[in-house]
Amino acid sequence: MPEGKIVKALSGFYYVLYDDNLIQCRGRGVFRKNKITPLVGDEVVFQAENDLEGYILEVKTRKNELVRPPIANVDQAILVFSAVEPDFSTVLLDRFLVLVEFNSIEPLICITKMDLTNKEEKEKIVKYADQYRTAGYEVILTSSETETGIELLNPHIENKISVFAGQSGVGKSSLLNVLRPDLELKTNDISSHLGRGKHTTRHVELIKVGNGLIADTPGFSSLEFNNIEVEDLTSCFPEIQRASENCKFRGCLHVTEPKCGVKAAVESGEIPSYRYEHYGDFLQEIKDRKPRY
Repeated sequence: MPEGKIVKALSGFYYVLYDDNLIQCRGRGVFRKNKITPLVGDEVVFQAENDLEGYILEVKTRKNELVRPPIANVDQAILVFSAVEPDFSTVLLDRFLVLVEFNSIEPLICITKMDLTNKEEKEKIVKYADQYRTAGYEVILTSSETETGIELLNPHIENKISVFAGQSGVGKSSLLNVLRPDLELKTNDISSHLGRGKHTTRHVELIKVGNGLIADTPGFSSLEFNNIEVEDLTSCFPEIQRASENCKFRGCLHVTEPKCGVKAAVESGEIPSYRYEHYGDFLQEIKDRKPRY
């Protein structure tokens, strides 16, 4: 039986990419019985008489799965943040990074609109970029207007399923236009194109960019830490995870415990204070979360 990848799900149909052809498929009733919902990004076994009449027979094991947006087997999250207009936000970026890390998805930080920065703003962004690189993240500074840095982005997209995420107005659509000019996305109409308009169906679709696939999606619509527990948070901050090896007590949460390697790393400047502050805020948020029954 042939195997392919679901690249679009719409109105009960699943569009499976197979040898550069799109096969329109339906899911077998057994999926409903077993409470399995095929997702965009799924590797599937299918059978089809032609390109319009196929059936998905099996969904292969997923390596990860996101609820919002509903997509599976994501290799990478490209976190798009603007240097200015809107101003760069470390707390929002760290929130995205925690969610991505928790879902075992490789993050790539892409800071856009560098062409709009003045000297002081540029120096500030470059400093932040260096700090995130030291933490262990890949950071690319770009401008869709001048196409600066785009050539650094292309290799990261090759042979991967990527999802764009970031707050509204940071330039995700402009970035996609540079990567795939034929898309001709209107920068102020991006939400309609992505299925967020009043009269459009919201759906996720994988679009081909080079040899990679990018999820054409509104991105993470929920930024709450619903499934993250207190003991999970340290591993979502790579530099805190490394420093925690020097903590005296096992299970140290790096707040009030004595002889804490993380607090020592913050005091020495090894870990930026804003990253530690965000860790503390997120930890408290998780502690304050109402228990689910």
